[in-house]
Amino acid sequence: MAGARAQINKAHKTRFASKSSRQVHKTSRSNTNRIAKPDVHNAGKGARAARVLRSKMVRDQKRAALLKEKRATSGSTRPPRVIVLFGLSADVKVNALAEDFLTLLLPEGTKATSATVASPIYKLRTTVLEAPHGDMLSCMEMAKVADLIAFVASASSFCEEDESCSYIDSFGSRCLSVFKALGLPSTVVLIRDLPVDLKKRHDSKKMCLSSLASKFPEDCKFYPADTKEDLHKFMWLFKEQSLSVPHWRNHRPYLMAHEVDLVTDGGDPGKSNLLLSGYVRAHSLSVNQLVHISGAGDFQLSKIDILKDPFPAQGRKDKDLMDSDESYDVQVLQSLLPDPSRQDPLLFENVPDPLAGEQTWPTEADMAEADTVNKRKMLKKKTLPRGTSDYQAAWIVEDTDDEESDGGEDRDDGMVLDETQIDRSAWEAKDYSDLDEDQVSLSFSGRDFDEETEADTAMADGENLTREQLEVEIQKIKDAHAEDEEFPDEVDTPLDVPARKRFAKYRGLKSFRTSSWDPKESLPPDYARIFAFDNFARTQKQVLAKALEMDKGSEDECVSVGTYVRLHIKQVPVVVASKLCALSKTTPVVACGLLQHESKMSVIHFSIKKHDSYDAPIKSKEPLIFHVGFRQFLVRPIFSSENINSDKHKLERFLHPGRFSIASVYAPISFPPLPLVVLKSEHGDGVAPANPAIAAVGSLRSIDPDRIILKEIILTGYPQRVSKLKASVRFMFHKPEDVRWFKPVEVWTKCGRRGRIKEPVGTHGAMKCIFNGIVQQHDTVCMSLFKRAYPKWPEQLFPIQNV
Repeated sequence: MAGARAQINKAHKTRFASKSSRQVHKTSRSNTNRIAKPDVHNAGKGARAARVLRSKMVRDQKRAALLKEKRATSGSTRPPRVIVLFGLSADVKVNALAEDFLTLLLPEGTKATSATVASPIYKLRTTVLEAPHGDMLSCMEMAKVADLIAFVASASSFCEEDESCSYIDSFGSRCLSVFKALGLPSTVVLIRDLPVDLKKRHDSKKMCLSSLASKFPEDCKFYPADTKEDLHKFMWLFKEQSLSVPHWRNHRPYLMAHEVDLVTDGGDPGKSNLLLSGYVRAHSLSVNQLVHISGAGDFQLSKIDILKDPFPAQGRKDKDLMDSDESYDVQVLQSLLPDPSRQDPLLFENVPDPLAGEQTWPTEADMAEADTVNKRKMLKKKTLPRGTSDYQAAWIVEDTDDEESDGGEDRDDGMVLDETQIDRSAWEAKDYSDLDEDQVSLSFSGRDFDEETEADTAMADGENLTREQLEVEIQKIKDAHAEDEEFPDEVDTPLDVPARKRFAKYRGLKSFRTSSWDPKESLPPDYARIFAFDNFARTQKQVLAKALEMDKGSEDECVSVGTYVRLHIKQVPVVVASKLCALSKTTPVVACGLLQHESKMSVIHFSIKKHDSYDAPIKSKEPLIFHVGFRQFLVRPIFSSENINSDKHKLERFLHPGRFSIASVYAPISFPPLPLVVLKSEHGDGVAPANPAIAAVGSLRSIDPDRIILKEIILTGYPQRVSKLKASVRFMFHKPEDVRWFKPVEVWTKCGRRGRIKEPVGTHGAMKCIFNGIVQQHDTVCMSLFKRAYPKWPEQLFPIQNV
C-alpha cells in the first residue's frame, strides 16, 4: 500500500538490561571494546569453579589438621597417655587391675619399675595411676591430669535383694560429680568379677550396663576386664582411640612430676630449689614463664634441663637392653637459662604509696579544732598507778579516738560517721558471738561493725575451741542460716544507740536498678593492693594469642610438648618443698605454666552452686579452699546474686542450695574458662584436711573489681493507728532525731504499698507515714538501706603453706 509506514517495535526497557549495557552511553565509542559485555556462560563457569576450589581447599585444610593431630597423639613426640583407674566402690581391687595392665604392656619376663611404661607390643607409652578410694584430694589431682578415666565396677557388688548394695557407693558418687565439674576427659567403664558361665556373664554385664549407663556420658563404652584377652582387646581399641580432654587444659602447659627432689639454697637457709622431672604437656613451656605448683604457690624458673627420655617410644626387643632401663642414668642433653630482661616478674600485689595522694596544708579551722581536742584531752582525768609522777603521766598515751562525738547526736544536717563510746564492760558481760554485725541491736561497743563478727573469729580459730564449743558455734551458724531464710535482711534498731550512727555507712536508694552508685567511691585499703584491666576482653585475647605464639618460639627459650625435662624452681620454702616430696608418693605433683598477669592479685568472680551432698550452711567470708583448674587458693569469699538488669547486685549472707550465686574473692588473676571445686574443712579453719567435704562447684566468671555488691538491711516497724492512706508507725526507730534523719528514704510494706515519712510523733520514735494505698492493720512497714560489701583479704593464700 502506497504511503504505508514501516513497523517499528518498541525497544526493551533499560531496567532489564545488564549493568554494563546501561553504562555504554557514558563512554566514548573509541573505548567501547574495553568495556565489552562479558560472556555470561563463562562468568558462571568461573564463579562455580571458584566455589569448588574454595570447598576443596577447606576440605584439604581440615584433613591436614586432623592428620596432624592424629600423628601428634600417636607419634613418638607425644608424652605418655595417662590412664586413671578409679574404683566405683570400695570392693573393687584397683591395684590388681593396675598390675594386670602393666604385665600386659611389658614383654614377658619383664617387671615394671614405674607407673609409666613404653610397650613395644602396642607401640604405646602409658602411665597407669591408681586412684585411692577414700582420698578425695588425690582423686581430684589425678582426674585433672588424666587422658582417660577408667571407672572400674565389680559385678559381684550388686545384689537384687539388698538395695544398699550397688555398683557405686557414696564416695564414688561424690567423686563422679566432682569429675564432671572439673570436666570429664575420655571415659570407659571396666567391669570386673564377671561370672564364668557365658549366659550369666552376659546377663551380669547387661545389668551393669543398664544400672550405670545414665551416670556416664553417652559415648562411654563398657568393657569386661577379667582376663588377659579382655584387656588385650581394650588396649588395641585404646591405642586407636582419639582421646578428648577438657577445654581448659589446652590453654596452659603443665607437667606431672615423675620425680620430686629439693636442693637447699646456700644463700638463703629458708629457701631451696625444687626439682620436678616429667613430660611437658599441652603447650610448649618457656623458661621465662612463671609456674604454679598446685597448692604451693607461684614461682620462677632458674633453669630447665632437657633430659634423655627414660621411656623411649621405640620399644627395645633385646632383653638386655630392657634390663638396662632399670639403672637409668640421668643424661642432660641441653639446659635452658632464663633471660632476665624477658622473664615474667614474680609480682603478687601492688605496693601502694601512701604519699602519692594529694597533700594539703591544714586550714585555720583545722588548727583551732585540733587545739580544742588537745585541751579536752589534757583536762580529762587520767587513771594512774600509785606513785606515778606528773612527768611520768605525761608520757601515758590513751586511746581517745572513739570518745569524741562532738555532740553528733543532736546534729541532723548530714550523715555522721564517727562512733560513740559506751561502757565496754556491759558489752563483754553479754554474749553476742552468734549475731551478725547488723543483728546486734541492744549494745554497741565502739568497734567497727564492718569487721568480722565474733562467730567468724571463733570459727577461723578452730584449734582453740573444744569439741563442745565447736558444736555450739556450728549450731549458732545453723540457726542464723535458718533465720536468714525466714526473715532475709531484717535487723532490729538498737535501743541505746542512735540509728543514724549505727547505720551511718548505709544509704537509701530510690531504685535499686536505676539509681547510680560510683564504683570508685570509698574503696577499702585492700583495693590499693590489687590490679585491674582497662579492657579485660581485649587483654585476654592478646594474652592467649601470645601463648599460641610461644609454641613457635626458639629452642633456646621454649621446650616443646613431649620433651622429658627437669624444672629447677627457685626460692621455694624448705618446709613447702619437703611437704611436696612427701606428697608425691600418693598424689601427683603438678606444675603448670602461667599466662601473662596470672600471678597478680585482683577481685575474681565465680559462678557457684552448693553441692547436693553438703548440708551444712556456708556463710560469707568463711574460709574455703578453691580449686581453680590446676591452682588452689585459700580464700574468704562473699556471695551475691546475679542481677542481669542492673549494675548492682545484692549480697547473700549464706550460700543457699538449689541455685547459682556469684562468689567474689581476692585471688590471683586467672583467664577463663576454668572449672571450680570448693572444699571445706570440717573445723572451719581453712586448713586442707586429709578428706575435706565438697562444699560447692562452679566455674570462673570474670575479673572485675568494679562489680558493685550491696549489702541490704531492712528496718521494720508496725502500724499503731491506721487511717486510710495514713498510718502511725512505731518500733522502727526509738528517737525522733532518727526519724528526721531517715525521712528522705522511701518506706514500703510487705503487702505492696509504698510511701514516705511525713513527721515524727512523740518522743519515743513513732512516726507518721503516707502511703499510695490503704494500709492494713496487720501489715509490716519496712525501710531498705544499702552499703557496699567487699570480700575478705586472705591471710594465707595457698593451702600447703597453711598446713
